[in-house]
Amino acid sequence: MTAVGLQIEALQLRRGDRQVLAGVDLAVAPGEVCVLLGTSGAGKSTVLRTIVALEPFDRGSIGVGSVRISPGPVPPESRLRALRDQVGMVFQDHALFAHLSARENVMLAPMHAGAIHPPAARTAADGLLAALGVLHRADAYPSQLSGGEAQRVAIARALARNPQLLLLDEPTAALDPARRGALAEALRGLASEGRALLITTHDLAFARRVADTVAVLDGGVIVETGPAEAVLGRPGHAVTSALLANEAA
Repeated sequence: MTAVGLQIEALQLRRGDRQVLAGVDLAVAPGEVCVLLGTSGAGKSTVLRTIVALEPFDRGSIGVGSVRISPGPVPPESRLRALRDQVGMVFQDHALFAHLSARENVMLAPMHAGAIHPPAARTAADGLLAALGVLHRADAYPSQLSGGEAQRVAIARALARNPQLLLLDEPTAALDPARRGALAEALRGLASEGRALLITTHDLAFARRVADTVAVLDGGVIVETGPAEAVLGRPGHAVTSALLANEAA
């Protein structure tokens, strides 16, 4: 796998009178797990959506390896194949297709976007589901999956095109503490293969388990970033201190 990282520079996005992102700068290296923290409404999910070209932005630039996303309207899907090959996203609500089984959800993108024949797509899907511990649920539909199972199927689907950057939006929202630990271990394993991971979360205990680096978003900018141990152990900004105080409360 050729290593690919993420580079965001001076990212700005306005919705009406509200400046949602006011100049976000963030880099995630291959093999690194970066956790993006911030209060609700700080724009964490918006950052992820701009990276994967689901939302337009006004100024700045986003680079994933050799792929560049520029300000302005979101390009048509026909021009986004290179980006889709590099980036996988796991949504907070999983966003699995309800009419497809777990296996079929994972097979879909390789078959339709990658022109992979069904037998090969099935074999690859089963390998991903097995690696994530949910192969025994391959024939189940999303409504039949637990929150943890759906999360792992969604990760398998995001990995189906072998992306080198993985984005996860609040991945522990539907998980109990034991499953959060298992998820952290699985994500660390993905990073060890050379993938860059960017994760939004409110779960500071999970952040401590999974993150190499932490970035704190407030007022549309990154106000603090650094090694997870330093940022979460010796915060240098009032917003970070407030997040940690809320955890303690």
